[in-house]
Amino acid sequence: MQSRTVILILGVLLLMGALLAIFLHFANRTGIPSPRGPFAQTWDEAYARMVPFHGERQAGADTSTLNGKVMCGYQGWFLAKGDGSGAGWVHYGPSDFMPGICTVDLWPDMSEASAEECYPTPFHLADGSTANLFSSYNAKTVNRHFKWMADYGIDGAFLQRFATELRTPDGYDHRNAILDNVRQGANANGRTWAVMYDLSGLDVGEINSIVIEDWKRLIDRMEVTKDPSYQKQNGKPVVTIWGVGFDEKRKYTLDECAKLIDFLKNDPQYGGNCVMLGVPYGWRAQDRDAVNDPKLHEVILKADIVSPWTIGRYQTIDKFNQAIGQYPLADLAWCRQNKLDYMPVIFPGFRWHNLMKYRGKSPPYEDIDRLKGEFFKAQGDGLIAGGVNMLYIAMFDEIDEGTAIFKCTNNPPVGASEFGTFDGMPSDSYLRMAGEFSKELKHEK
Repeated sequence: MQSRTVILILGVLLLMGALLAIFLHFANRTGIPSPRGPFAQTWDEAYARMVPFHGERQAGADTSTLNGKVMCGYQGWFLAKGDGSGAGWVHYGPSDFMPGICTVDLWPDMSEASAEECYPTPFHLADGSTANLFSSYNAKTVNRHFKWMADYGIDGAFLQRFATELRTPDGYDHRNAILDNVRQGANANGRTWAVMYDLSGLDVGEINSIVIEDWKRLIDRMEVTKDPSYQKQNGKPVVTIWGVGFDEKRKYTLDECAKLIDFLKNDPQYGGNCVMLGVPYGWRAQDRDAVNDPKLHEVILKADIVSPWTIGRYQTIDKFNQAIGQYPLADLAWCRQNKLDYMPVIFPGFRWHNLMKYRGKSPPYEDIDRLKGEFFKAQGDGLIAGGVNMLYIAMFDEIDEGTAIFKCTNNPPVGASEFGTFDGMPSDSYLRMAGEFSKELKHEK
């Protein structure tokens, strides 16, 4: 009798283990990891949460090359009160986020979100109902974003990894949580992704102490470049360093940037990568927003891909057309001559009324009119006709500065804060245009 009881207990335990394994397998396949709980408060806790991806990748975008690709920048920095992170409202506004005190200029279309993805706000729609927002901490929402990429033919995303947020355990855990969500979403929906370090705000020495040490942990603990959805170019994992050579009195130096490139490319344990540099619009002639320093070209020649930042560098279609020969197409020729790839940046428009009001600024606020998609379309069409073979769209989800291409509503909250819209266009209009660019690059049209 006792032996039968033991056998029964063992059988139940085996069954429970099998059910757990099936659940974890399903979670990995659907791209929905288990909730993490509040941000880590110690480095040991943050490091302990860094684990490799063990799920399966659905068929989809080719991970072996950036050629023919349309990639989007993915901020992933929006947090909501009640999302489990314990951080409250982040990047929607300050902790006292309310009508009249917010920093976003577009309101996301929440019509497809499930109830557990909707976080109620103090804002109200015209019919009096509560306006909801999403959280990038919610894996279901990030999975939905990558499903949209798949639905419309966008190949993948460069995940912004803001280096200044890696200084503290909670900030570090935040960025790792978003990385978890992104790689799950990419694998579940057959998209690609890659790390893009934003160096903005770093002090002298922090490229070494923060960025290089972080990359080591991403390789050792999370094995990011072994992820089946991680983007490669010429057989090497792509890593982007954004913020090299800007004339903004940045504290880190070009020499530090050069050492970072050398580490990512040549380190015997952590190297072997393809390095893309996010550089100023005027990098080649060393004018406009670029430093005037001969070292800049030396640093750029150490990399593999050049990607100049364009947001705000032209404000109309006419100004883009006037500059295309002097800047992007001349850049493309320079890169080809020096055997570098070239990935230009396009954006749909720009608006930051609420952010500037919060900072105490007075109008005008330097809007760049979307022109119902014509501004966006002119850039993509012009560059593709000029011979580029890859595009970077800034951004997928940036609603602070109004550059988002993901689904946004034409019926935002009413009241003290004023929001932009898509001018009556369907909320998926910019996703569709991005997908058309992808088809053109792949010669599918």
